[in-house]
Amino acid sequence: MEKRYDLEERLVRFAGESIKFCSTLGSSFAENHLKGQLIRSATGACLNYGEAQGAESKKDFIHKNGIVLKELKESRSTLKILIYSDLGDALSRSQLLQESEELCAIFGRIITSARKSLEQ
Repeated sequence: MEKRYDLEERLVRFAGESIKFCSTLGSSFAENHLKGQLIRSATGACLNYGEAQGAESKKDFIHKNGIVLKELKESRSTLKILIYSDLGDALSRSQLLQESEELCAIFGRIITSARKSLEQ
């Protein structure tokens, strides 16, 4: 039997892995700032996805998924700063960046598809 793809579980995992990664960072001003930023945006993406599932209209669905995408892009940018600054474990950073890029692409397609169906 094929396992059903669960986007919510993937977002939960991304948020959880981001929190675990942040717990390995030091306590310099920059690390504390970036830890807070990554935790807020990664968990925000997941939590806003829950909001999108309860959307009251197609426009509301598009808007709320747009917020998810915004949070994911913010996570991606934070991870790029961490990579550039060589902060944290390189493998973990790379894996999180890859996942954020894949999730951005997925939500970009979800929004594009929902907009097209709205226009019809």
